[in-house]
Amino acid sequence: MNVILFGATGMIGRGVLRECLRDDSVERVLAVGRTPLTVTHPKLRELVQADPTELSAPGLDLASYDACFFCLGISSFRMKEEEYRRITYDLTLAAARSLAAANPRLTFAYVSGEGTDSTEKGRSMWARVKGKTENDLLKLPFEAYMFRPGIVQPDRGIPSKTPLYRAGYAVTAPLFPVLKRFAPQLVTTTGALGRAMIAVAAAGPGDERTQRILRPRDINRVGGADPHGAADLR
Repeated sequence: MNVILFGATGMIGRGVLRECLRDDSVERVLAVGRTPLTVTHPKLRELVQADPTELSAPGLDLASYDACFFCLGISSFRMKEEEYRRITYDLTLAAARSLAAANPRLTFAYVSGEGTDSTEKGRSMWARVKGKTENDLLKLPFEAYMFRPGIVQPDRGIPSKTPLYRAGYAVTAPLFPVLKRFAPQLVTTTGALGRAMIAVAAAGPGDERTQRILRPRDINRVGGADPHGAADLR
């Protein structure tokens, strides 16, 4: 399959990119973002531009892509709702609508968050905005899957871009094995998330075996074990 990946410079996006580059079922990856990657690979092409939703570059045939893995996001910490909505909802839907128009049979995998409010009426600002984003993505004509990963353990060599998160991961790293064993409904990894996205895209349109909203336990089940073993992405 051919994959468009948004947010490949972030922690989750880097993990998804790594799995795409390692998986033989993925033939090409187009990474779209504002910042160049530090990774080179024969499968990988980059589209670096100020507006990542501007998908009209010369020679870019959106209809030739089978899946979009949308890992672009931002923390809502100290953000006003209007600004958070612009980045989380407006940007996501702009890209999604362009892709749906080009290929209604595309699979769109969106990284949301555990605790997302599907009613769009709760007290938590980020959860309402994420809920509306999910709901409107699910209304588009393509096959959409919402990934709510909860606590995400970064694979080796994939740090978070957010200093606060990096510090938190360093402190809590020894707890991940315990959480995996006793609370699998809370924890997943960047690798499992990437493999799960590839799996739902490979299943093809109309596969009723996979629910549209995947939480950590679902992600771990669909993503399975890493067939390659641990590895760095350098």
